[in-house]
Amino acid sequence: MIVLSKKNKIIFGAAASILVVALVTVWYHFFISNTNLPKKELYVTIPTGSKYEDVKKIMSPYLNEMSGFDMMASLRSYDDNVKPGRFLITEGMGNFKIIASLRRNVPVQIAFNNQERLEDLCVRLSSQLEPDTTKLLSVFRDSTFLAENNFTKENVFAMFIPNSYEFYWNVSAEAFRDKMIKEYKKFWTLERLTKAKKLNMTPEQVITLASIVHKETVKADERPRVAGCYLNRLALPMPLQADPTVIYSLKLRDNNFNQVIKRVLYNDLLIHSPYNTYLNQGLPPGPIAMPDISAIDAVLNPEKHDYIYFCASIERFGYHDFAVTYAEHQINANKYAKWINSTGTNR
Repeated sequence: MIVLSKKNKIIFGAAASILVVALVTVWYHFFISNTNLPKKELYVTIPTGSKYEDVKKIMSPYLNEMSGFDMMASLRSYDDNVKPGRFLITEGMGNFKIIASLRRNVPVQIAFNNQERLEDLCVRLSSQLEPDTTKLLSVFRDSTFLAENNFTKENVFAMFIPNSYEFYWNVSAEAFRDKMIKEYKKFWTLERLTKAKKLNMTPEQVITLASIVHKETVKADERPRVAGCYLNRLALPMPLQADPTVIYSLKLRDNNFNQVIKRVLYNDLLIHSPYNTYLNQGLPPGPIAMPDISAIDAVLNPEKHDYIYFCASIERFGYHDFAVTYAEHQINANKYAKWINSTGTNR
C-alpha cells in the first residue's frame, strides 16, 4: 500500500485539478455551442482565394468567441487549408463541428425560367453563385466558344433549357458555361434533331420560334396550334407579325425590360429593330425569352391545320380565336379591340 506524504498529496491534488480544468477547457472549446446565429441554420460563403484571416472575419458575427475557434482550426490544420464554397452552420454547433462543416461544400440548386435576355439571366445567376454578372456574360459571349458551338451573340441565349440544376456556389464561370452546353446538347436528342430537320430549322431557330410561342400563350395545350400558325406563315412566305417581338423591340429600344406592355399600338409596329417581325421577314436573330420545354416541343410537334391568323379571345381568357382568312380574322380582331377599349387599357 502506497502512502502519500502530505506534500505529495498537495502536488497530486493540484495536478488532478489542472487536468480537470484542462479537460473542461477542451470540452468547452471543442464541443460546447459557439454559435450566435440569427436563425436556426445559416449558409456562409467563403470566396475563392480566401485566407484564414478572411474566414475569421466572415465567421466573426456568428461566433460567441474566437479563441476556441482558433484553437480548433489550428489543431485540425484548417487555418492552412481553407476551402472556398457554401457551408451550412447550424444553431448549437461546437467548434469541432463548425470546422468540420467548413470542409463540406453544400451545392446550390439553380432553377431558371421566364428570363427575357442573357443579361437578366446572368444577374439572377450572380445572386446565387460566386461569379459576377460581368464574368458570366463574358464567357457566354466568348468568340471562340460561340464559333465552336455555332452560336451568335444574339442566339446564344438559346442554350439555356429551363430546368433545375445543381452547382457548387464557387463554380467558375467557365465550368458553369461548360455544364450548360452539355445540358443543351443532351436535351437535343436524335428525335428532336430529326424533327427540327424536317422543319428545315436549326435547334437555335426552333428555340427562337418557341420563345415567341411561349410569349404568345401561357396555355400549354394551345401552344402546338399557335406554333402551327407561325409555321404556316413562314411557309407562305409571310411575315410572322408576332406582337411579342414588337414588345421585345420596344423594351430593347427603351433599355427597360421591367416595363409592362399590355397593348401593342399601331406606331409600335413601325419600330426599326431586327426583332420586329412586322417589318422583317422570317425569324428574329435570337430568342425573345427563355421558352418552356412545352413551347419547344410545341414547335417540334405543331398542330397541322390551315390557320394563318389568331387573336386573343374575349370568351376564353388566356386562349385565342383562330382564322383561316383575313376576313374571319378581322371579325375576331374587332371584337377584341372593342373589348380592350372598354377596359381603358391604353398601354
